[in-house]
Amino acid sequence: MTDNAASSVGPLVTGAEIARLAGVTRAAVSNWRRRYDDFPAPAGGAANSPLYALAEVQEWLDRQRKGQEVSPEVELWQAMRAVYGEQMVVGLAQVAATLAGQTGPGLPDDVAARVRELARTGSPVDLVNGLTERFMDSARRAGSDQVTPERVVRAVCHFAPELPSDATVFDPACGIGVLLLSVASEAGILCRGQELDTDSARFAQLRADLLGRSGVHIVAGDSLRADEWPDLKADLVVCDPPAGVTEWGREELLLDSRWDLGTPSKAEGELAWLQHAYAHTVAGGQVLMVMPASVAYRKAGRRIRAELVRRGIVRQVIALPPGTATSHALPVHLWCLQRPESPGGADTQHTVRMVDLTDNSPDGDLEPRPDQVADVPLIELLDDTVDLTPGSHLRSRHRDYPGEYAALRKELEDQIRRLAALLPELATGGGPGSLEGATTSVADLARAGLVAYDGPEPVSASEQLDTDYLQGFLRSSANVRRSTSASGTYRFDGRGSRIPRMGIDEQRRYGSAFRALSAFEEGMRKVDELSRQLAEVARDGLAAGALAPEE
Repeated sequence: MTDNAASSVGPLVTGAEIARLAGVTRAAVSNWRRRYDDFPAPAGGAANSPLYALAEVQEWLDRQRKGQEVSPEVELWQAMRAVYGEQMVVGLAQVAATLAGQTGPGLPDDVAARVRELARTGSPVDLVNGLTERFMDSARRAGSDQVTPERVVRAVCHFAPELPSDATVFDPACGIGVLLLSVASEAGILCRGQELDTDSARFAQLRADLLGRSGVHIVAGDSLRADEWPDLKADLVVCDPPAGVTEWGREELLLDSRWDLGTPSKAEGELAWLQHAYAHTVAGGQVLMVMPASVAYRKAGRRIRAELVRRGIVRQVIALPPGTATSHALPVHLWCLQRPESPGGADTQHTVRMVDLTDNSPDGDLEPRPDQVADVPLIELLDDTVDLTPGSHLRSRHRDYPGEYAALRKELEDQIRRLAALLPELATGGGPGSLEGATTSVADLARAGLVAYDGPEPVSASEQLDTDYLQGFLRSSANVRRSTSASGTYRFDGRGSRIPRMGIDEQRRYGSAFRALSAFEEGMRKVDELSRQLAEVARDGLAAGALAPEE
């Protein structure tokens, strides 16, 4: 749509924005588009993400009274919250069971009546999808990690491999099944899942049944302690494991055969989940694991990371944008593993692709730019830390070493030229001790109100005393010794120090020289820091091949 066309219809809104206007879910808006012939036609956007004229939408909502009264979907959700509170997933499972025609614990009468009415006027699939969406939105607003966030699901789907129609996908910590069913969206793909929370597992299975996904089978249980799929080998394993859990069963699983890469420490539960997922892959099968960023560099996991690298199992590590995990603002990583077809075979990996998207918006493009990608040789990763943080490896590869070296060298040369000009012209004085005859103590000056202590260094509080003159003499070796205690502590206020008595013009002459010396010292510190930076850039640039000695 052209800009002129867009301006002729006014502001455009998405389906999600219409949902917020009307206080319903996006699933409800999709239902309106199908059910109502007079729903506004798209005024722009693409087929899979249409845009609508805001004025037309508001007029339609007014005609339908959709934006002026609480929708039945909202009333159902509010009724469920009143009954189930923090146990909303129990209610979701009971609603799904009712829609599926199962017998068992019934819904409260008020909730059951609303479910029957909505199922009569719409489809059970739309209703259960709408409730799932509301549940995910409430978890996101609460900063809860109870379900995999929508942005994480989007990222996993983006980087997931293309699957054959007869593939098997497994999620050993599937929650309510959002990640599993999103990645394996084709109806023919077999889906297997396990979830510790019984109600979440039940809801995931019932939702899959209502969606007509006959190849989905989800069971309840502790995947690490009681694997319900011991013989399963999947083409793809996806997992957003519980993070920061130390009681994952290490003591009772010390001799478990899944720890082929090394027994995880108690603090490295994520690496236990990773090896569990890897154990369930076929030859050539892949794993996509959502991991906290700290797993990439923590000391306790170094050995396991080294084995992943050494055997060519880890193929790609992606640092996702901050805000992708809505329960916190820290970045999370997506680890992509692949089981080699055969050890040492032609498919053995010799590099790990590092992708750093931490500068991107969490809702932005997930396709990395060339400067956000680096293929790092395995040998470079197998050092004392085995750091798999993408940013650590991209910074060195995409630095402009020639530009940095040239800029630092020029700055150093300019600074050195300025140094000579900073040194004051000094003539021969009256000899050692010539200024010690007529002196006064700083304590006396302070009592007379000529010195103030309004900061780390004493300053003049009178036109009779020059500050640079005062501080210059206080920094002399003799006064530094007087200001140093028997324990070696230096007190800069120097109340016991003494300075020569001079008229204000003579003070200013000395003060000017002291001020120039201070500027010279500061310049020398700058030269020292520039020299260190310049040597580091030159050394690293030569080692990386970005710089070379002139012939």
